[in-house]
Amino acid sequence: MVINGVEIENTFAEAFDMKATRIIITAINFKWARHAAVTMTGFATSVIGCGVEAGIERMMHSDETPDGRPGVAVLLFATSGKVLTKQLETRVGQCVLTCPTTAVFAGTEGEERIPLGKHVRYFGDGYQVSKIIGGKRFWRVPVMDGEFLCEETTGKTQAVGGGNFLVLARTVSQALLASEAAIDAIYHLPHCIMPFPGGGVRSGSKVGSKYKGLFASTNDSYCPTLKGLKGSRLTPDVGSAMEIVIDGLTAADVKHAMRTGIHAVCSLGTAEGIVGITATNFGGKLGAHHFHLWEIMGDSAGT
Repeated sequence: MVINGVEIENTFAEAFDMKATRIIITAINFKWARHAAVTMTGFATSVIGCGVEAGIERMMHSDETPDGRPGVAVLLFATSGKVLTKQLETRVGQCVLTCPTTAVFAGTEGEERIPLGKHVRYFGDGYQVSKIIGGKRFWRVPVMDGEFLCEETTGKTQAVGGGNFLVLARTVSQALLASEAAIDAIYHLPHCIMPFPGGGVRSGSKVGSKYKGLFASTNDSYCPTLKGLKGSRLTPDVGSAMEIVIDGLTAADVKHAMRTGIHAVCSLGTAEGIVGITATNFGGKLGAHHFHLWEIMGDSAGT
């Protein structure tokens, strides 16, 4: 398959079942809401080393939030409900409670609930009070700028993590340009995040290592400095590869994000040094979700 001169490899991205939640952080203005959101989604690129994958889904205007203030929607993904619950509570307590003027609300519904402010409220040292509005319990915790308002619980849902595609380009600058085009396009989509720094990944990984105890190591098949070695997947004209990793609330969300990102890359074409698009997988043995590139791109092919 070729789109605007860019070859799409006949392969698939392998993704995994995850647990996810969505919260809404509000504040007196976007500046402080974003400060809290950025801080709580720090060190949250991969469940391999961070426990949780998290990111900003989108900014929310005052007519979209529960308390009528500017807000930020945040998504968190983990491999188990237990880990998700612990990470959410820790990050809210350390990064949102501490941020001036913020409040936090459930961003998703559902029968499965996990604590949001249920335990953070104890920071109030007995002075916290609750109120039920519309069948939902909210906690008011006294703090030095007034009070911290937090909803007691938020919803937990099934999700998909690890959707991906790789951009193959002639130079690092061209790979970055294409990756940024994909990231900018995906950023505006709902229900998904790109958890790595800025949305791009230069250190794509494979399962296992020659070193005992290391669960993942560099994806040497796509390292340009190792093109001369057996097993390299790079052609001589590829000087750089970049990966875009996507987590979504549903498989459809991940598929839509992949399609959108790949289209953005291909729109640059070979004139901008883009050689091809591929994806990483583990032979289909680890992840329950297989996103086949040719199927995702459908009727987009052309010469």
